[in-house]
Amino acid sequence: MKAAVCHNFESSLVIEEVKLRPPLAGEVKVKLAACAICHSDIAFIEGAFGGSLPAVYGHEAAGRITEIGEGVQGYSLGDPVLVTLIRACGHCASCADAAPTACETAYDRTKGPLTTRDGGVLEQGLAAGAFAEQVVVDQSQIVKIPENMPMESACLLSCGVITGFGAVSNTAKVKPGATVVVIGAGGVGLNAIQGAVVCGAAKIIAVDMTEEKLDTAIEFGATHGVLATGEKPHKQVKALTGGRGVNYVFVTVGAGAAYDSAAKYLAPRGAIVAVGMPPIGVTSGYQPLLLADASQSILGSKMGGTVLRRDIPYLIDLYRQGRLKLDELVTRRYKLEEINEAIADTKAGKTRRNVIVF
Repeated sequence: MKAAVCHNFESSLVIEEVKLRPPLAGEVKVKLAACAICHSDIAFIEGAFGGSLPAVYGHEAAGRITEIGEGVQGYSLGDPVLVTLIRACGHCASCADAAPTACETAYDRTKGPLTTRDGGVLEQGLAAGAFAEQVVVDQSQIVKIPENMPMESACLLSCGVITGFGAVSNTAKVKPGATVVVIGAGGVGLNAIQGAVVCGAAKIIAVDMTEEKLDTAIEFGATHGVLATGEKPHKQVKALTGGRGVNYVFVTVGAGAAYDSAAKYLAPRGAIVAVGMPPIGVTSGYQPLLLADASQSILGSKMGGTVLRRDIPYLIDLYRQGRLKLDELVTRRYKLEEINEAIADTKAGKTRRNVIVF
């Protein structure tokens, strides 16, 4: 099959033929219809998170099951499914506590189903390797979607939507009437905003570098927009909240500077929710005294604390009711052969989500 292979960090991906073995026990093969470009993929391609090369990245995908391994139950050939990076063993302490995104069982991505055409090592990036025509993944990484749901919209539920929405609904458990700042109005940030709307937040304040993105944030439910490049944006937020600050700050971009500024927006007993993932080695600073004195906290949120079979049907219902925008998140569609163009466009910062359509 064809795949977009990363041979050197920070270099263009190469479209080439690779091998994909059949599914083993507990696995399925999925012929992909769509895979979105996520900033985590770009970070891996640029070497920000390390890893083995060559590799095939991509993890925000949707398609149809074409083969089923021994022991897989609840799925049939032809089923339309999401493909995610959430690979869960089902028996470790985190999985037993309904936290599959924190699964503690290691998975060696260099010994997965992918090999080069001549049988050499090829890493299955993010345990999915979905910048390819097909994938073989563990059954824990898929969930059914409706037959009539557009694949290029559905695939966004595999990462960007659940990461932003879940940070609000699962990690922070935002209550009606709460006040929220979302730093970053990209794909994940827009879904944090949508989550805050559904949870009943009273004020949802988007903070971003451009007026264009703030306008988009308002489209997706933000009540206010504040330019991060303006003079003391935290003071503007304080003015909007009667001087208190907000109950929650969701940092949805992988930038140390965004984390450095987050505490300035907080009200007493407020919480910073760490969603965006900066490169390895990036640090952020704060004064523990102020955090402790104000009884504030920092919460980490990986993939929105999502439990696929619980959360995906709920989000699909919201989409069908018109309460969750998915179609509007798709900025542009590209062929696999155009993936480097799609990545460059995503890095330019003007997209919601670019999608590779097979």
